[in-house]
Amino acid sequence: MNTKHLFITAVLCSALSVSAQEITNKKDSEYKFTVVKTLDATPVQNQNSTSTCWSFSSLSFFESEIIRLGKGKDFNLSEMFVVRKVYPQKADNYVRMHGKTNFGEGGGFPDVLHVLKNFGAMPEELYTGKKDVSKPHNHKLLEKTLTNILKSAADDDTRSLDFDFIHNSVNAVCDEFLGKVPEKFEYKGKTYTPKSYAEATGLNADDYVFITSFTHHPFYSKFILEVPDNWNWEQVYNVSLNEFKEVMTNAINTGYTFAWAADVSEKTFMFKDGLAIVPETPFETMNDDDKKNLSVKPQKQLTITQELRQKAFDNYDTQDDHGMHITGLVKDQNNTPYYVVKNSWGKDRNQCDGYFYASESYVLYKTTCIMLHKKALPAEIAKKLGITQ
Repeated sequence: MNTKHLFITAVLCSALSVSAQEITNKKDSEYKFTVVKTLDATPVQNQNSTSTCWSFSSLSFFESEIIRLGKGKDFNLSEMFVVRKVYPQKADNYVRMHGKTNFGEGGGFPDVLHVLKNFGAMPEELYTGKKDVSKPHNHKLLEKTLTNILKSAADDDTRSLDFDFIHNSVNAVCDEFLGKVPEKFEYKGKTYTPKSYAEATGLNADDYVFITSFTHHPFYSKFILEVPDNWNWEQVYNVSLNEFKEVMTNAINTGYTFAWAADVSEKTFMFKDGLAIVPETPFETMNDDDKKNLSVKPQKQLTITQELRQKAFDNYDTQDDHGMHITGLVKDQNNTPYYVVKNSWGKDRNQCDGYFYASESYVLYKTTCIMLHKKALPAEIAKKLGITQ
């Protein structure tokens, strides 16, 4: 089965199809989606018991980019290669900041772009990050071991730090739990280094940008996004909400997917039901029957304003919870737009093979930032941002 077929099977939930053109989110649902645009994506993966969605979503996005670039449809990039390369740098930052910054499994799209640019990439089958490939990912002990090493080193009372010892200790732990990264490897009849393998994908890290929309910084500027997992203080471009919407819609309609960082703590984020929505009627004021109907009866969506979006970020209702990959656009029978979202929680937790549908209102309200190719930007917006396409 080729990649395109895999994509259509996953996104269109063919077993649930109402007709050749209409699809739905689950059995017995009244939602009827019509496809506006679908783009190529590789099979859904499972991050299991790890908080490494940032790596899974970014690499899913880059795999779609490789397909778009015409480099092939059989790339399966190693998420744990990225994790392995990020941990030592995150550890160094944590100690140098006296433990006053984030250290953990979480991360962001900039981490993956940094690894691609500076260290390269690996195929999944040659670097799984598992001692036993038959078992799911689980980083609880890895995380605990690294944290125990770093906490004492980061203490304000610690003196005469030996950073070589710290680096060696972190690398030894990562090698033990994730595996040692080979300097060279044989793959499909060719010899690669991680850097030369990354070059073979056709990806250029300098082609990708981060976009958001908040009012606590000037529009058309860059600023450090204030979320805990942005441990390396990466800057993002800032645009108005209307332009943010235009960027995302233009990307999909012109053939570009994008990586999506968002809050998924809302009661109306219903992955099991294949939906994420922002109904016009507040969830807290609904009766029990109305709440039950959210996933089976199309809802009128709340109109999202710049002020509403900002307030949610300012009061921590919107946080940087999860990284995902947006691969298409559909509309329901009321002409309400929804983005098609590829998740990294496996294929068996909903009836859409691990995908779900996020209403445009949800995406505009709950996005913290996106990563996409700079050519996916409308030309006028790119010009305002000073981005050369």
